[in-house]
Amino acid sequence: MTSRLIKNNLTADCESCFGLCCVALPYAKSADFPVDKESGLPCKNLQADFRCGIHGKLREEGYKGCTVYECFGAGQKVSQITYKGFDWRNKPEQAKEMFDVFPIMQQLHEMLCYLDEAQALKEANSLQLQLKDIYVKIEQLTNLDAGEILALDIPSYRAVVNELLLQTSELVRSKVKSEKETKGKNLLGAKLRRADLKGSDFRGALLIAADLREADLRVCDFIGADMRDADLSGANLEGSFFLTHAQINSAKGNDRTRLPSSLKRPNHWR
Repeated sequence: MTSRLIKNNLTADCESCFGLCCVALPYAKSADFPVDKESGLPCKNLQADFRCGIHGKLREEGYKGCTVYECFGAGQKVSQITYKGFDWRNKPEQAKEMFDVFPIMQQLHEMLCYLDEAQALKEANSLQLQLKDIYVKIEQLTNLDAGEILALDIPSYRAVVNELLLQTSELVRSKVKSEKETKGKNLLGAKLRRADLKGSDFRGALLIAADLREADLRVCDFIGADMRDADLSGANLEGSFFLTHAQINSAKGNDRTRLPSSLKRPNHWR
């Protein structure tokens, strides 16, 4: 089987993937999933064509976790490039290896996604050569064969990328930096309605169920922030960065929420 043309290497193209997130990843019965599923076991909703049988009503069926997952294009890369279009059903002897490669590829593509965004930020011009250099190196890793990918020391690459992204964040936020310290803070359920949080560092912050209605969240760093059920109704997030569709999909918002131009308003927002 010949591999298909990949449309966008840093955005999920489910039509070119073998339903890897629906098989390789485990989940537990919770507010995000209605049942337990082990790694390597296909989701009961995965069809023969690798499509989801309830894609249009995942939230209604209790699969909210699926709606907030993002592989950053790792699914189609593993399916069409690493395994050259041969799926885990036709080659069951490679299934476990493919499922092990997928989450590693997801981490590599996630790093590429953030590095790509960092290169587009004019405030980070002084870091362009370093950002481009590590981007090229990480991209080369994604083209290795399966065995080489499994042997990668991902934490060491993450450390280098993280340092550059931290420097990028400081440069972007330097002129509007908030006096509030938010980095890594537990803001679970925090009452921050109408708060002036412009230029804040929400890196790794727990914003679960935080009340951020009508808050000023412009030019904030949201990398790794847990935004599940955070209420962004009427909030202004223009100019914020390292913010993903998965994070926005996990939050609440409405037609008055102002997002960065790169993000689309989720369908479930009112």
